[in-house]
Amino acid sequence: MSARTWRGALIAGLSFAAFAMPAEAQERELLSLEEALSRSGLSEGAAETQSNPRIVGPRADTEAAQALVGQARLRPNPELSFEVENIAGSGAFSGLSATEYTLSVGQRLELGGKRSARVQAAEAQAQLANVRADLAEAELGFLVRERYVVAAAAASRVELALDIVERNVELARIAGVLVEVGREPPLRGLRAQAALAEARAELQAAEAASLAARTALAALWSDEGAPPVVPSDFPDIVPPSTVLVSTTGLQLQAARAESRAAEAEIDRERSLRVPDPVVSAGVRRFEETNDNAFLVGVSIPLPFANRNQGNIAAAEARLRAANAREAIALADFEQAVTRARAQYLAAEARVETLSATSLPQAEEALRLVRIGYRNGRFPLIEVLSAAEARDDIREALIAAQEDQGQAAAELIRLAAQ
Repeated sequence: MSARTWRGALIAGLSFAAFAMPAEAQERELLSLEEALSRSGLSEGAAETQSNPRIVGPRADTEAAQALVGQARLRPNPELSFEVENIAGSGAFSGLSATEYTLSVGQRLELGGKRSARVQAAEAQAQLANVRADLAEAELGFLVRERYVVAAAAASRVELALDIVERNVELARIAGVLVEVGREPPLRGLRAQAALAEARAELQAAEAASLAARTALAALWSDEGAPPVVPSDFPDIVPPSTVLVSTTGLQLQAARAESRAAEAEIDRERSLRVPDPVVSAGVRRFEETNDNAFLVGVSIPLPFANRNQGNIAAAEARLRAANAREAIALADFEQAVTRARAQYLAAEARVETLSATSLPQAEEALRLVRIGYRNGRFPLIEVLSAAEARDDIREALIAAQEDQGQAAAELIRLAAQ
């Protein structure tokens, strides 16, 4: 099957799904951007915060990291040992007459600052997990705003396609009348019908794109029901003014937290190269003489070959990698802010020019051409040309508003603290 055939089948399927929606779904209330954020669990006090897996997962990682901090503060447990010697032997050691029983308690003593290094490493990991959770929420907020803007743009394109179909229906009717009275050749009527058929096909494609955009938006809060209805009006997304002067975005905070965690891990690995002695004390009973004796002891590993040097080297390498990622994150952050800011300003200027100047002029030109066409002063091709010029400007305005909204969403994501 060719790519064009696949595309046609996909559009037909999505269009069928759109038309197959029950009337009740079609009459649902319009979804605002604030409601979309609330359904995603991003509004303060929203119940969806506890159910959206895009939030629940990172928060659970934070709780796990906090639990590991508590675990890191714990000291090693004492060890209880019990030994029975000189049993089941031969001669004097047959039976249990010469048995010796030993009960002792041992305690490993952590040296080299292991406990404090372990706690600091766990706290650094907890801080990193907390920043990543905040970053996940900022990413979710960006996705909600971006997909909402795409859905609004798709709804605007459906309205544009509907207007084009209505216009082409009227032009086809007028062309048919003029052909019947002999004021236009039959070719003009065929051209009008072809334009009408093309407009209806574009309408189906626009409706399919709108359905896909709304479905993608609802997927952010795992809504398996009918996709929401998004109005064609673009939301007023105002970018923060502090993003240009701030270098404390969550992306940078996450990179710095990763570096601090890597530094803490080096300290923890270095502390492990110091061997920990185990001191023990106990009592021994001699069955043969019915005597008891106390015993004390100490044991310590001898770090002849293994001084944890491999783990230390690995931790130092991970720190270099984390520092490199932090430098890249800083460069990417500055570049992303510059690009998003430029895109927002450019889109804002395009919206202003198209909505205030270009579109009103194109609307007036189309109105005058229509009047002239009805009076027989202009041919049909002039009307089609003027209408296409107006529609191109409307499409350009929709694209500019879409770019402006997406750039604003990106700036909000970059400015998240």
